[in-house]
Amino acid sequence: MAQDNTPSPFSCTLILGGQRSGKSRHAEALCRATELERVYIATAAAYDDEMRNRIADHRTMRSDDGWQTIEEQHDLASALVRELAPEQIVLVDCLTLWVTNRLLADANMNEEFDRLEETLLQRRGPVVLVSNETGLGIVPDNPLARRFGEYQGRLNQRMAALSTHVDFVAAGLPLTLKETAE
Repeated sequence: MAQDNTPSPFSCTLILGGQRSGKSRHAEALCRATELERVYIATAAAYDDEMRNRIADHRTMRSDDGWQTIEEQHDLASALVRELAPEQIVLVDCLTLWVTNRLLADANMNEEFDRLEETLLQRRGPVVLVSNETGLGIVPDNPLARRFGEYQGRLNQRMAALSTHVDFVAAGLPLTLKETAE
């Protein structure tokens, strides 16, 4: 990830981990470590009161910490190009919620993944992606959950392949899985 205001042609960091592993905190710290203006693309949808409260808390935290926030639950590819400059570091939190939103909307997931990948490869400037590693538990007992796990696993593999850096976070501790010279 770039440490100054000089945009690289392509720089993508993928942060993987389980629920409450510290992956978002780690991704935010990576972004703060740069001198770049920070943009947070939030993908959460408020389906219930608890989630509405969590989203409100996150909005407050980000606004107090100097983040520009774009909330986009469905059209992530467009959000990655909308009004974003190469001098900005973009944090997408998280791909897991985005996959959920698109799957529940009956989207063609392969087309969604292709479009996201093409958009990322065209972006100038660094991007940090956060995603849950969902394949570490038991096989789900229903078809929708199994389909979700399949899609999430495929997307994580694709994003890891195109990323220049991949970390796995467990118990707040990052482990570097991939480091490619930029």
